[in-house]
Amino acid sequence: MKEKFDAKKHVLVPEHIKLTKKQTKKILEEYKITKNELPRISVDDPALKDLKFEINDVVKIIRKSPTAGKSTYYRRVVK
Repeated sequence: MKEKFDAKKHVLVPEHIKLTKKQTKKILEEYKITKNELPRISVDDPALKDLKFEINDVVKIIRKSPTAGKSTYYRRVVK
């Protein structure tokens, strides 16, 4: 039987973290933006699978960067 591929474990898929409402509020205030101004990510994205994200949750994505060490991005979950 062939094992299913898990995209979250792939070396090129960065870490995805669900922010709490308090963390989301802090980020939005820090950048002086609304949630609707954040870039979007689909709730069906393979990297979000099994993480129990809901529409309008905010995702913190931490990518490895050769120049900065780590880069942090924020996305709003959409359908």
